[in-house]
Amino acid sequence: MKTPIITIDQELCTGCGRCREICPVGAISGMPDTPHEVDSTRCILCGQCVQICSGYDSANETFATSRVERLKQRGMLPTVKEPLFAAHYRGDINAVVAALQQPDTFTIVQCAPAVRVAIGEEFGMPYGTLTPGKLSAALHALGFNRVYDTNFAADLTIMEEGAELINRIKNKGRLPMFTSCCPGWVKYVEDQHDDLLDHLSSCKSPQQMAGTLFKTYGAKLDGIDPAHVFSVAVMPCTCKKFECERPEMNSSGYQDVDLVITTRELAQLIKHCGIDFTSLPDEAFDNPLGCYTGAGNIFGATGGVMEAALRSACEMLTGTPLPSLELEYVRGEEGIRRATICHEGVELKVTIVAGLQYVGSVLEQVRRGEADFHFLEVMCCPMGCVSGGGQPKILLPAQRLEAHAGRKAGLYSHDKSLTVRKSHENPQIKKLYENFLGEPLGHEAHHLLHTDHQQNRRAV
Repeated sequence: MKTPIITIDQELCTGCGRCREICPVGAISGMPDTPHEVDSTRCILCGQCVQICSGYDSANETFATSRVERLKQRGMLPTVKEPLFAAHYRGDINAVVAALQQPDTFTIVQCAPAVRVAIGEEFGMPYGTLTPGKLSAALHALGFNRVYDTNFAADLTIMEEGAELINRIKNKGRLPMFTSCCPGWVKYVEDQHDDLLDHLSSCKSPQQMAGTLFKTYGAKLDGIDPAHVFSVAVMPCTCKKFECERPEMNSSGYQDVDLVITTRELAQLIKHCGIDFTSLPDEAFDNPLGCYTGAGNIFGATGGVMEAALRSACEMLTGTPLPSLELEYVRGEEGIRRATICHEGVELKVTIVAGLQYVGSVLEQVRRGEADFHFLEVMCCPMGCVSGGGQPKILLPAQRLEAHAGRKAGLYSHDKSLTVRKSHENPQIKKLYENFLGEPLGHEAHHLLHTDHQQNRRAV
């Protein structure tokens, strides 16, 4: 049995209550000044408790468990120098190291958009520094056979999700449609609102779409037996570890994504291997599964999935592109935002929720049949993936706000600098449909890229 993904170390916990206060689903309990515990039946694995925890292994205190043993218990590299906090997530980096050392294993890695605007902080760079080239170079230097980009699969998600939304609108399907990119949000609906499962998009997340393609289309292009492929995802999110282990995530015929490590874990591995991250020359992600647009890139910020979807869906519905790609009305901060988009006679109403603690009133509105919007984006974490539980840890509230703002600005800056900024215009996405998938929502696409939330729930 695997170690729980989110745990509170009873020896280090001071009972300050910060984790209990920030938990959006009330999964943490404990009296003041006594060690707290996580209720695994309620926890959605968002990792916000990990981000805010301030109880750590101070050198001035003596503990029954040595630091060496604690690192081992947590699945961390023995060279890690940072403090070890009470609330923590399961480390999986040692399995990555082992896979990279196997000569018969073909290793593939993907990186989420929020990683490239945060990992630089681990090496002394300013908040929000954009480092896609150094990130790719570091992963190549670590020895991965292919370094791909989750942004490519984010563009693919928009093709499928946009087509699904249009199909629901035209054919009077279940509306509003909920995004399904955030695994903590999906888990929350499954656990506490299973009567609303039909509202979830059937699309898998970009991580899982990418993993499926790596062991089918990608393996075919490389002439590799998919049984020899070891697929790693670098994510800002701790719940992604749970998502990749879901039993239904095996459309390739294998576990689609073998392992997830966080931004922090990757930084620790880079340091462990003695790679000077800041001095690395920029390298491109490998093609064809590393080509992405600005739309795929902004998935890492709250409102980013919605903006990316609208850039394509509005054009797919009307045949006419939006006059501007800067959809400021869906961007914003923590909380609930609503917008109405009118384009060429088509009206789309959308709602964006950043921070799971705000979603309750919206879901009640849906349940009562009073929701007057078509599309709902929900991200568990307060600013979307840029503030995920696996991102670099920042203790001071003011610095945390600065970091989140910098990371978000980095994503939008990158989007604006790219030549192609709409998912349906990604040339490699077009080629993927021509050569392999057929068409959005078609037989092959549905088999590989979609899932049945009702069936998944019954299988639990």
